[in-house]
Amino acid sequence: MGPGVQRAAWGIVVESLDRGDRLFELNPRNLLVPASVAKLVTLATAVDAVGWDYRYETTLQATGPIVDGVLDGDLVVVGSGDPAIGGRAGDDISVIVAAIKAQGIRRINGRIVGDDDAFEDPRPGLAWAWDDLGYTFGSLYGALNFAENRMAVTIAPGESEGRPTTITVDPQAAYRPLNNRIVTGPRGSMQLMWPEQRPGDPFLTLAGSIPVGDPAATLNVSSGNPTFWFASVLRHRLLADGVEVTGEAFDVDDAWPRPDRSSARTIYTYRSHPLSEIAQPMIGDSINLYGEALFRLNASSPPRTNDAALEGMGQRLETWGIARGGWQLIDGSGLSRRDVVAPDTLVAVLRRMHDPSGTSPWMTALPIAGRDGTLNGRMKGTAAENNVRAKTGTMSNIRALAGYVKTRAGEPLAFAIMVENFEGTGAQAVAAMDSIAVRLAGFSRN
Repeated sequence: MGPGVQRAAWGIVVESLDRGDRLFELNPRNLLVPASVAKLVTLATAVDAVGWDYRYETTLQATGPIVDGVLDGDLVVVGSGDPAIGGRAGDDISVIVAAIKAQGIRRINGRIVGDDDAFEDPRPGLAWAWDDLGYTFGSLYGALNFAENRMAVTIAPGESEGRPTTITVDPQAAYRPLNNRIVTGPRGSMQLMWPEQRPGDPFLTLAGSIPVGDPAATLNVSSGNPTFWFASVLRHRLLADGVEVTGEAFDVDDAWPRPDRSSARTIYTYRSHPLSEIAQPMIGDSINLYGEALFRLNASSPPRTNDAALEGMGQRLETWGIARGGWQLIDGSGLSRRDVVAPDTLVAVLRRMHDPSGTSPWMTALPIAGRDGTLNGRMKGTAAENNVRAKTGTMSNIRALAGYVKTRAGEPLAFAIMVENFEGTGAQAVAAMDSIAVRLAGFSRN
């Protein structure tokens, strides 16, 4: 092993997909933290549960009559967990706004209420780090989600060092309480800003500094309660598009009185892009929100709780011959530090999902070394470039890589490489893993 990883815990498995023999193993059954490589297990089991053609449905219900362009009641939006509306694998919410207007509605004498009862209330996963929650990769997931539950904050420095900074947000995000602790730093100093969703605080704290004289900067942060976020954005977009809304936006759990749905009728159902398309950025860009969404498809029926999804995942893996002792996953994204999985387990999943043609949604979702996704800048100029297809995993003192490579003779291999608790830098750990993948690409049995 190279520098920086001599003291690390390693787990490696390499198998031939043609011959079925194992070329190399090191601690194949050890349980190690997979980070985002856990999304491979999530996607494989979700596809087994619902198929590549599955589409989420988001339903609009009117709780009152529509007469002369006026909805005299609440508009209730019922979510089923679609993670992609307004995101990298979905349509913009303007599609829903257009559908409402197509019903002839020009005024809503009521509220916009988000119904997220198909899932347990949005909350951080078990053993998610609190200091991740303000970032977009730590955004909460729910039955309703918009723009991957992220929002932009613009920060402008003061006129001189030490002066207050100014923050602005898009009107649709104005509800989000923010505590601005970003200061104006000395001219020419380093710009460093970050969000903190501190435990117990109802607001998001923005901290750090921006140098005097710098142009305004944008910081992408989590949007908070995803249900309220979706309802707020929809209300704002309706108003901007000429539909009057007399009531406010609400999460159904906070709406009082609760919407009277005794005579409610469905006026529109939005269907998401198929799972085959949602899987592409989930794996390629490693979107945690998508991982949580697909993970819950393992639950047999609503409400799709985390525990029910874990049970469904476990049953599927056992059916595939993968013992429960080979994994202890807590969430679907890999963000939990409680997640552990054996390299053996990852390779078993890769073997099951392998498509020799390379054209299945599973294969096309995997980043290609030196070309795209999270492997865009890695292994360039080597035998692994445009060859290795693999999912990456990254956490503090944890790196993982699992996927496929063809040897110099064209033999397809599945591999899982995991390293944690290394003494050096993350770059050194990545270099060590990449050197293994490059060596596999140049391997020949002759």
